[in-house]
Amino acid sequence: MTVVAFDFDGTLSDSEMTVLLGDRCGVADDMAEITEKSMNNEIDYAESLRERAALLEGLPADEAEAAYGKVELREGAADLIEELNEAGVTTAILTGGFERGVAAALEREGASVDHIVSNRLPLNDDETELTGDVEGPLIEGTKDDALENLAEDVGVELDDTVAVGDGANDLPMLKVAGLAIGFDPKPAVEPHCDVVVTTMDEARTELLEADVLPTPDQ
Repeated sequence: MTVVAFDFDGTLSDSEMTVLLGDRCGVADDMAEITEKSMNNEIDYAESLRERAALLEGLPADEAEAAYGKVELREGAADLIEELNEAGVTTAILTGGFERGVAAALEREGASVDHIVSNRLPLNDDETELTGDVEGPLIEGTKDDALENLAEDVGVELDDTVAVGDGANDLPMLKVAGLAIGFDPKPAVEPHCDVVVTTMDEARTELLEADVLPTPDQ
């Protein structure tokens, strides 16, 4: 048994949740600029996330839900998750993104993972609009701690875990995992990856070669 932990935005999904949300209130370009700086490790991730959330202050709740509804899994992601689940692998999503968008994308594809660790954008008291704040374990907390806690919970050594990610906030889990798979990683991230892939099929091949997935004749 092992654990495979995926990042979400830029990895399992080619959507960027904050940009989709920003589209709804005319700040998508600002969102994209802040996101790019963060993923390239040019600014602190927690700072970037708070800056992006603040730009969404006042966004109506129904507009936020509409944006979450546009979050999509990358081609092949649902199939890979299903294959891992069927093989008895513990699957997880560790993301600084937002739980509503992750849930919407998984539900649309009929996919599920064993664990999701994510952040959330709270609504005001009457639940009509976003407050501009952000809450959750992966603002100041880092993905290495999340992966370590998960491994401990399921009784797996960190050396037996796999992390798949693309951006600077994935670096902590990529550095501690037994196998670090970079999914089309940013330049600052690639040197810390054991292997680099650009499709879910390539990720599956690496998991087969690492004996995380059984080969078809097994």
